[in-house]
Amino acid sequence: MSTPIKALAAFGSKQALQAYEYTPGPLGDDQVEIAVESCGICHSDLSMLDNDWGISSYPFVPGHEVVGKVVALGANTKRHKIGDRVGLGWNSGSCGACPQCLSGNQNLCPTAESTIVGRPGGFATRVRAQWTWLNPIPEGLDANKAGPMFCGGITVFNPILQFGVKPTDRVGVIGIGGLGHLALKFLRAWGCEVVAFTSSDAKRAEALELGAHRTLNSRDSSDLKRAAGSFDFILNTTNVGLDWNTYIAALKPKGRLHTVGAVLEPLDLAAFPMIGGQKSVSGSPIGSPATVDTMLEFSARHGIAPTTETFPMSRANDALEHLRSGKARYRIVLENDLGD
Repeated sequence: MSTPIKALAAFGSKQALQAYEYTPGPLGDDQVEIAVESCGICHSDLSMLDNDWGISSYPFVPGHEVVGKVVALGANTKRHKIGDRVGLGWNSGSCGACPQCLSGNQNLCPTAESTIVGRPGGFATRVRAQWTWLNPIPEGLDANKAGPMFCGGITVFNPILQFGVKPTDRVGVIGIGGLGHLALKFLRAWGCEVVAFTSSDAKRAEALELGAHRTLNSRDSSDLKRAAGSFDFILNTTNVGLDWNTYIAALKPKGRLHTVGAVLEPLDLAAFPMIGGQKSVSGSPIGSPATVDTMLEFSARHGIAPTTETFPMSRANDALEHLRSGKARYRIVLENDLGD
């Protein structure tokens, strides 16, 4: 008989979280149950809470940047054992049989299960996932800060690997927030020349401390025009509409503008500058489990961790409001105090 799980849930769009308890049923043969130690907060949790994407269901339990210890194993699980400390991100399952899964691109599985879509997430005492989507946390990585690596971290690390960003490249990062600050840390350790695009004077000095070699004011048209033709790769981490053609102009020939920010408005782009310079525009989700392993190993080797603030999980509503107000520096981690 499965143990009831204590959680925090919203019972409607934009409603506050409140205590919620549910019984998960039998553990699947390919599933692992973990006791939640901490869980990061991602802007996607807010988007799902508010039903911005039209895919939320209620009661809604947020949380997809989970760190915890394995407490139960299904009959057909591999890789993990009781007591292992693992992390769980946006995906909690995939079919294992489609061309994407069979080629190692499980993150692109068309029927992949998302940790907080149609099922309860990690603002809870326990959470379950398919064993393939739980990654061991290596020694040398601070488990108390590791949660945001499983969504925010892998979201910006994945395109660096997938699109062959080179140490000799000049790379721009748009937006120095929960995603962007990790991108700066990764790219600096990768060996790139790193430039932060920011509209906040307050974040300029912080961007340099986080790994940027220099900054550009994203609201200063003259700053952006001077950057024309100078970037191999530009990574957008914001979820707002931008003057996309200006950033296309900032790329070198064969350069790429890549977005991981969930911009809801269509991108307004002129074709000729892309055709003439053989430039590309692309996007990506989180990475595969193997790519997550690579990111964790790289982070442990280079001492990379998110810059975090902590709240007890019982104060999740305060933490969500802190994020909503734009005050978070730069990721928030909830420490489980709901029980076992």
